[in-house]
Amino acid sequence: MKPKILIIEDVTEIREGTAELLQLDGYDVATAENGTNGLALVSIFLPDLVICDIKMSGIDGYEVLAELKSNPLTAEISFLFCTAQSEKKDIRKAMDWGVDTYLIKPFSENELLSAVNACISKKRKWKYC
Repeated sequence: MKPKILIIEDVTEIREGTAELLQLDGYDVATAENGTNGLALVSIFLPDLVICDIKMSGIDGYEVLAELKSNPLTAEISFLFCTAQSEKKDIRKAMDWGVDTYLIKPFSENELLSAVNACISKKRKWKYC
């Protein structure tokens, strides 16, 4: 079964481009244009990984992460922040909140695929330990 990835991103071009790249790499991908829709989709799609922007109108990425981590059904889903926030304090804050990986925009295809593959591999390794 193909790993499932949910992309929560408010910029259409980034959301669609990321989804296309991941689909071409063999992943099953769903997308949401904001945190509210993303949280609703998580319970239906049950992804292995959520890729989420931080700054979005309405529910931001930290609120999405907190909601997922507080629910026993979604707490183990891998989480990757994909954001333009590049200062060390931003990265440290995300790590303190429990994010698995932090990817800074703009990113290359190789950077995205490497980060995603690492998250998926790590999840599979822990799942079978």
